[in-house]
Formats: sequence, C-alpha cells, structure tokens
Amino acid sequence: MNENFPNLELRPPLFYSWEIGIRFELGVDYDKNYAYKNSLYLQEAYSRVITLFKSMFSDKDDLYIVVDVNDYADGETFKHKLNIFSRYIKEKSVLYRLSQNTIPYIFPEDDEEGVYKTHRFTLKCKTSDFKYVPMLKAICNQDMEIRPSFFHSVYFININRKTIFHAYDDKGCDLLASSPESIEGIYDKYNDWILDYDRNEIDEVFK
Repeated sequence: MNENFPNLELRPPLFYSWEIGIRFELGVDYDKNYAYKNSLYLQEAYSRVITLFKSMFSDKDDLYIVVDVNDYADGETFKHKLNIFSRYIKEKSVLYRLSQNTIPYIFPEDDEEGVYKTHRFTLKCKTSDFKYVPMLKAICNQDMEIRPSFFHSVYFININRKTIFHAYDDKGCDLLASSPESIEGIYDKYNDWILDYDRNEIDEVFK
C-alpha cells in the first residue's frame, strides 16, 4: 500500500486524495421514487459496479478488502464484527486472516471532542474467495432503505494490478491506480460512465 500509494489516506471521497484515478457514475438520474427493490435505477447501478469490478479483478488476483467501521463510543461496534465479512466469504477458514486495527477517527473534523474511533478490518484473500456481487449490491443499497445493506466504507486493493476500487453508494465509485497505464483501458472502454462533474480533471490524467 505505502509502496504503490505513498501518503494516501483511505477515506471518502477517495478520488480527491490521489492524482491518478477515475470517478464513475453508477445510478443515473436518481429520483426518490426509484428507491425500491429491483428498480430499473438500481439494476443499472448494480450492472455498472459489477461490470467495472470484473474489469479490474480476475479470480486469481490477490487483494486486500479493507472495511472501516466507525465507532461513536456507543458500545455496539464489535458485536457483529465477523458478520461484516462472513456472509460474503465462501470458505469460513479465510476469516482466520482477518485483522483489526483501531485508528483515529477518519473524519477528525467531525469529532471536536476527540472521542470517536475507526476500527479498520483488513482481509487478505483472492477475488475468488468472496462473493463480490452481493457485496457490491449491498453497498449500493445502503442509502435506499433496501436490505441487505452495507453501511461501512469498503476498499478493494488489488495487489497485482496496483489499483484501489471503492464503490461508495448507488451513485458512484472511485478507481485509483499507481500509474495511468494500468487503468487506461478502463478509461477508454467505460468513458461514457465517467462522472461529468470530474471529467475534465480525469481527462487530463490520460492525455
């Protein structure tokens, strides 16, 4: 991580923390009336995030799945810590590789009293070890009041390709890389999905 992404701080919005990246739009033209299970809006968001993920991860790739659980000192944080991963891991033995580290709250500007913490869970595995389709769908569901939902920030760090994939909700996802060349093909193939708000900045990287 430090070798390929020196001084990068894992926290949303990830795209604005690194000079080489793409921000994609997942759900298009959101309307509150679309917030129901299997709506066309959500199906499109699912399709895009799964397609992008498959384009960046092969079954044999080694990766770290990093999940940040924010602790607001309510005593509830660790009750379901294994459930964060267990429903998405194919072989439970993989969970023995799960590690946890407590770090300062990732949004210190929102913690004036300094009492919050972030518990960072890291799992090293291969893409084929986990069920990424339902996990990505659950991430997209988080603001839609649809279950299953995944409310924590999740970062997929591809060790082989030196990239980081972060779907933040139904609206979009960020793709970071150690070099433009490693994601230039994705930039070309899915150019229509790039978020227009950041398009000029992204285009400059690949000129």
